[in-house]
Parts: sequence; structure tokens; C-alpha cells
Amino acid sequence: MDMTTLGDTGLLDTLQHEVAVFARRAEQTRLGGVGQVRNSMDRAAYLLLNRLDKEGPMGVKALAASMGIDSSTVTRQVAPLVDTGLVKRTSHPEDGRAVVLQLSPRGLARLDEVRSSRRQLMAELTQGWTPEERETFCALLTRFNTGLSARMSTQGGAGPDETPSAS
Repeated sequence: MDMTTLGDTGLLDTLQHEVAVFARRAEQTRLGGVGQVRNSMDRAAYLLLNRLDKEGPMGVKALAASMGIDSSTVTRQVAPLVDTGLVKRTSHPEDGRAVVLQLSPRGLARLDEVRSSRRQLMAELTQGWTPEERETFCALLTRFNTGLSARMSTQGGAGPDETPSAS
């Protein structure tokens, strides 16, 4: 359905503009948090580490599928995480030829540090909000991201890695 026929043209123009501004500001700051941790972990690394923490050790293909991206992208993005000791590559327990990616203790500590910093930033940005406003914003942003993810996955773009369950 063409939403502009509903008389929402001005509102939709404002929405698309605010989403564009949000995307630019989020990318500029990486919503990295506060203090020394600010801007210290890129989005791809954060999403990969978060996924491994939430879902546990898995192979490259499984990780790629759960994030809605290709295996080659995961391989490229995880290489520096392995090099810096945030992710460990181990042999699959049932098939020694297969590689399993696992969050290392150092990776978990780093992820916890970044999460804490980002949580503090979210608290600061929403300081004057009521708990209900925070819940409403979170619910609407989750709904928006889910819709965007579904649209992108049907068009071969970004997948579940961009949904809140991974953040």
C-alpha cells in the first residue's frame, strides 16, 4: 500500500529524514558508549561477538546464516577478532575437519566492557525519559528494525544481524 495516499506525506518525510540523521550519527559515533570505551569497537565486531555470546560456539556457515550474511563476509570480519584474541578457532568436537568459532574469555570481557559503556550512553541519552517512554521507543525501534530486516532479507541485503536480538 502506498502510505502517501493516507495523508502521511509530511510525517513520512520527517520519519525518513530522522532515520537518515540517526543512521549518520550512529555511524559517526558508532554509538560506542562513553569514556575510554567510546568508539572502540566497530559494528561488525560488536554484532559478531554478541552473536557468539548469545548463541555459543558455531561454524562460519552457521554464524553467517544466523546473521543473514555470507560466509566470506564472516570469514573476513572474524579474522581480526581471531588475530586480537577476542575469538578462538577450534576444531568441531564431532568433525575435527570443521572449524568452530568461539568467544574467548578476553572477547567476553571486552564485549562486557563495550556493552556496559553503551548501556551508560543509552541511559544518558534517555535520562529525561520515563520508563514507559524508553519501553515504547525500544518496542517501536525493534518493530522498525524487524520490518527493515525482513524487507532486506527478501531483497538479498542485510539480515538478522541488524535486529535487536543481536545487539
